[in-house]
Amino acid sequence: MRSERNSAYVTNCYYHIYNRGVEGRDIFKEERDYQRFIHCLYEFNDQASALPYKWLLRKKQLLDIKRPREILVKILCYCLMPNHFHLILQQIVDGGITKFMRKLGTGWTMYFNEKYQRGGVLFQGKFKSIIIDKDEYMMHLSRYIHLNPLELNNPNWKEEGINDLEKARNFLKIYRWSSFKDYIGIKNFPSVIEKDFILNFFKDAACYESFVFSLLAEDLPKIKDLTLE
Repeated sequence: MRSERNSAYVTNCYYHIYNRGVEGRDIFKEERDYQRFIHCLYEFNDQASALPYKWLLRKKQLLDIKRPREILVKILCYCLMPNHFHLILQQIVDGGITKFMRKLGTGWTMYFNEKYQRGGVLFQGKFKSIIIDKDEYMMHLSRYIHLNPLELNNPNWKEEGINDLEKARNFLKIYRWSSFKDYIGIKNFPSVIEKDFILNFFKDAACYESFVFSLLAEDLPKIKDLTLE
């Protein structure tokens, strides 16, 4: 897959977007940080400037799907980990990915630095990106992104595969900071994502869940080649 790090993004195309904390440092430290970032995924995905977070919180309008927006991108998948995040985005308007990621990166750095009384850059340079130009790549990448949280309780899963399927399944079904729960029919943050494109490759959500957990050890080298890590 060719890198898009120094190229203009093509409207209606799909991209894997990734970034991590500078020097591998955590960019999420507590549950409220994850919640706030997911809110940012929704709120910054708009041509207009974001509304003040505290005002929205008082009005109980966080992730309000009734509020009209002019979206910049479609967010197909996401996963938040302590020191990095993954996104699959489709650009909807010219310059959409660049504008969205600039708003997200700047907004998150300002929030994090103020909250934790630090200064300077938070992310490890500009976000990384690769165009997704094959359906097979999209399927494997969505599976990899949704399995990513297994690092937290099984750090060697990428080298060894999934040894305890039931444990992995149970863990991912309670992990809130990815789009996986919404993909398998467990309501989590449904207003953030557009899941139909990927699910249309499967008979139903249960088939997608089976696909995610059917990962074999021999699939891992192929997936790791697609992940920018």
